[in-house]
Amino acid sequence: MNKAFETIAMAKVSTSGEEARSLGFLRKTDGITMNRDALLFDGKQGVLALEKLNYTPPREKGIRVVGKDGQGVLKLIIYSMKQSSWISTYDEKIARNLARVLCGGDVPANTRVTEQTLLDLEREAFLSLLGEPNTQERMQHMLLKGKPLRN
Repeated sequence: MNKAFETIAMAKVSTSGEEARSLGFLRKTDGITMNRDALLFDGKQGVLALEKLNYTPPREKGIRVVGKDGQGVLKLIIYSMKQSSWISTYDEKIARNLARVLCGGDVPANTRVTEQTLLDLEREAFLSLLGEPNTQERMQHMLLKGKPLRN
């Protein structure tokens, strides 16, 4: 989880499919299309192949999360990063929101939560940060410059 936290908190981006895989954005089994013009075709072929195999998604069995205990560990890391001036005050705010989402919210360790619970936590954090001027500046900077803004 620490690697995922660091990747997201530091706004790491990939410049290739293989780099996306090494950052954990893609699974080993995910395909990579080198030709941008072939993306739609390759995606459609993948879906058609799944249909031929009568693919059904796996049943949801819940995701075990680290809850409040995990948040405590990540908050200690965040605190250390802030104290050493490695992150800004706003980075700290974002990282605390991220920690809550990744750890499954304010639940005891080893609680099983649904994927929807995690999506709801993510949406709540995203929408709360979206109204912040610093977030809007970061988003605009990323769209214009292609790299993260540290404000």
